[in-house]
Amino acid sequence: MNEYWIVKDRRIGKIIAHCGDINDAIMMVGFDKDNRSYSRHRFIVDQVIDITSTTDKQLSGQIGLPASQDFYISEGEGQPVIV
Repeated sequence: MNEYWIVKDRRIGKIIAHCGDINDAIMMVGFDKDNRSYSRHRFIVDQVIDITSTTDKQLSGQIGLPASQDFYISEGEGQPVIV
């Protein structure tokens, strides 16, 4: 289980900082004691499952598409856009 601290502005509820150490959270609150507070939050790290794939890594719609075509307009050949 991992934990971190969140420093908030009490007046508007805006989060000021996420701190990995309680001493940092206390320092941030110390800059404006009357209007700031901190709270501890915990999260549990889930298990990581590795999966291998044996299929083709392209999407089915990408197989058999024609090659891309590039279009170039030389300088001075385009029509101006008047807004």
